[in-house]
Amino acid sequence: MTRRLEEELAYFCLNTSLEDIPAFIVERSKLHVMDTIGLALAGVRSEPARIACEHVVGQGMGNQGSVIFGTQLRAPSRFSAFVNAVAAHAYNFDDTTPQIGVNRNGGIHASGSILPTVLAVGEENNSVGSSALCAYLLGVEVSSKLNHAIAQSHYARGFHPTGTLNTFGATCAAAKLRRVNVNQFIAAVSVAASLPSGIRQNFGTSAEVFHSGWAAENGVLAADLACRGISGSTDALEGTAGFFDAYGSGLDPEAIIGKLGKPWVFDSPGVWIKPYPNGALTHPGADCLRRIMEEYRLDLSDISNICVRTNENVWNALQHHLPKTAMQAKFSMEYILSIILLGVPIGLEAFNDEMLKSPNLQNAMSKINYVPFTEIEPDYTNVTTLISVKLNDGREILRRSDYARGSRKAPMTTDQVIAKFRECSVFGRHEEENIEKIIESVLNLENFSDLSNLGFALIGQNK
Repeated sequence: MTRRLEEELAYFCLNTSLEDIPAFIVERSKLHVMDTIGLALAGVRSEPARIACEHVVGQGMGNQGSVIFGTQLRAPSRFSAFVNAVAAHAYNFDDTTPQIGVNRNGGIHASGSILPTVLAVGEENNSVGSSALCAYLLGVEVSSKLNHAIAQSHYARGFHPTGTLNTFGATCAAAKLRRVNVNQFIAAVSVAASLPSGIRQNFGTSAEVFHSGWAAENGVLAADLACRGISGSTDALEGTAGFFDAYGSGLDPEAIIGKLGKPWVFDSPGVWIKPYPNGALTHPGADCLRRIMEEYRLDLSDISNICVRTNENVWNALQHHLPKTAMQAKFSMEYILSIILLGVPIGLEAFNDEMLKSPNLQNAMSKINYVPFTEIEPDYTNVTTLISVKLNDGREILRRSDYARGSRKAPMTTDQVIAKFRECSVFGRHEEENIEKIIESVLNLENFSDLSNLGFALIGQNK
């Protein structure tokens, strides 16, 4: 008999241990744990994280509970997960699980919600490292597979999966660590079905950053209410008036039933670790233009104009074609291509209002024409990007990119991820001694007897 989705999630999460997960998946996932912690340590300096911290402190919290990364503050797990998830997503540098169909769009930033949930609840529960790592993998798997299963209309209507579907991954991870029974697990999922939020219209604003935080907070809330005895519909996901009908006009059960962990999303389609702190949909084009500039030894003065094309879904998602703020620039193909034309390193400092206002940047952007292509060829991926560079001497350079650096086809190495982690941690002014402790701890996370040891390394000097 085919299980309902709620039962499928419960069976998968409650019956999977770290020993059941292939060793190469576990090893790869630890790099994503390190990456996400680094992003949160950098993100604590951001305006959204400041607002989130002040909100929590304003409610009378800040002294007890789980660590708020990079600070000396603590809060109950629901609220520390919230702040840390906001910080992890603050610079749009967190990893992405892509869609799997060429006609689908809207990847999901799962780690930025799931890991803060796991570390907050795990520290509160005195969980061992193996349990935390397992819960993290389960949460990312659930969020990502739900995003593969929900009808494309979910994203097309304007919902942001990082805010909506991460609620379920965070719920499953928190419920796993709370050691709930089957009935409590299904109740937690039913509560979660009433909580998701996040719209794409907020891309390019600080409200979008909070989508990750609200998903984490709501996941902890749903699991904790289930532990206290709340009840809910047993088919809150698939029922006639359930989540999938309300938010997406249905789902494809073949994309998730019997597919959780078969294969793990860390294997296929892979989870992208970002080399650049902005929307991942721009990265194939960014890498493509960078290669052209290096191969032909070009600079801005050599170029007459550039035409870049993607499918219409990507073009619609990258809605800020004339960005007015640095946050809007993170969702602009034109902006990232322009800073490549100027030879500016694409690090955390590259997206700022001063750069956006510079005459050189505006001149570079004026040379770029970004339009959707009308026909999708059989061998295109859902992020295929076509670039035409016309030079002043009359030559035209044509290139195509089907994936980005950091994706499964061009993964970042351990050394590259560690270097990114160090860069983010230093940007967040985290102590050098603790940076090295975190690296060592994460690479050995499954052997930790108590997550509080990692928590102490995450404490910073920022108040």
